[in-house]
Amino acid sequence: MEPARPLSPPIPLETHALDNLRFIRETMERAGSFTAVPGWGGVVMGATALAAAAFASHAESPGMWLAIWLIEGAVAMAVGVLAMWRKSRAAGLPLWSAPARKFAFSFIPPLFAGALLTLSLWNAGAVSSLPGVWLMLYGVGIMAGGAFSVPAVPVMGACFLVEGALALILIPVSPSVWADLWLGAGFGGLHILFGAMIARKYGG
Repeated sequence: MEPARPLSPPIPLETHALDNLRFIRETMERAGSFTAVPGWGGVVMGATALAAAAFASHAESPGMWLAIWLIEGAVAMAVGVLAMWRKSRAAGLPLWSAPARKFAFSFIPPLFAGALLTLSLWNAGAVSSLPGVWLMLYGVGIMAGGAFSVPAVPVMGACFLVEGALALILIPVSPSVWADLWLGAGFGGLHILFGAMIARKYGG
């Protein structure tokens, strides 16, 4: 007959309580965060921005240049919404959840302000200021919405904000071709970089 094995010491009640609290906290954090931010969708958005930068750099007039970037903005938004819908569906989560509404209501106002400023700056002939304004306001929107999302999102917004500030300062004293380089680096490069990071760490 085998000797009785010594019993394992009981797990303290405090450990159980801490584990339960940790689980509840993590569950609440996931429930309160918008996790459907598209990773690979962001990469596609970046690729379309790089293509737009290439086309816009050969635009024959300021009007054509503006049209190219406005079309790119519409395409990028469509790609982003589709990618978010696909990611939410794959995760079995509703797209229009409470965190998603918080993200949208924080992200949309800066874009609306950007649309009005675009019209105002265009009418004033201050076309060289548009890239910096676009990048900065997009960054502000991403940072605001990112407060309800994964940590990489507000960091991406901060990068857009910094780049936009640099573009706003430097573009007026540099050749116009730099406008497309700034926009390509921002809407193209940053989207690809952070999109790949989000896809790798948070899926999709």
